[in-house]
Amino acid sequence: MLRLSLLVLCFIPYMAVAEMASVDIYNDEQLLKLIRTNQYLQQVKADDCQLVQDIEARAEVLKQPMYQFLWGEMLNHGVCVPQHASRGMKQLQIAAEQGSAEAMLKLAEYYYHGKMVVKDKNRAVQYVMPAAANGDVPARLMLVRLFGEGYGSPVDYKLGYHWLYNSVFNDEATQKKATSLLQKLAAKMPASIVARAQQPQLH
Repeated sequence: MLRLSLLVLCFIPYMAVAEMASVDIYNDEQLLKLIRTNQYLQQVKADDCQLVQDIEARAEVLKQPMYQFLWGEMLNHGVCVPQHASRGMKQLQIAAEQGSAEAMLKLAEYYYHGKMVVKDKNRAVQYVMPAAANGDVPARLMLVRLFGEGYGSPVDYKLGYHWLYNSVFNDEATQKKATSLLQKLAAKMPASIVARAQQPQLH
């Protein structure tokens, strides 16, 4: 019985190592969900930082935008790697240049709040507008928020209003937020322009 107990005790560390080694790299759907629910850094920590080399390779070598986003944010916040904000922001910029709406929105948020960069809400508009144009609802919300605060060009107000007004929302809370932001922006626009912006097709 003693011999059996010792054998089990010797086997437990091996089982723990095997369990740790079983963490798989995230597929695109998983990673996108983690990003959109703001759980990506917590997940990397929860996986005991085992995927750092895989994430770095997919970002730096394979140039995959979602992994560039993740790797950039790990560098920005020092998660599982030494903090290196300039490298992290560069990764986000590269991902944005490849069309990542998530990276565009994150860069806009950094410039909006002045976190790790000088606060520049007009630059935030520049980053978020392409994502909004491509249909990203969080980007449209941020764009209309910025316009409502007086940033960006008034020439673009009608377009930003039109995009958000004609968006489809997954939940009531987001719909209510959109309605509030649209009301604030509408106050800066002539009623005739607002009426045109509310049409399904912008003329």
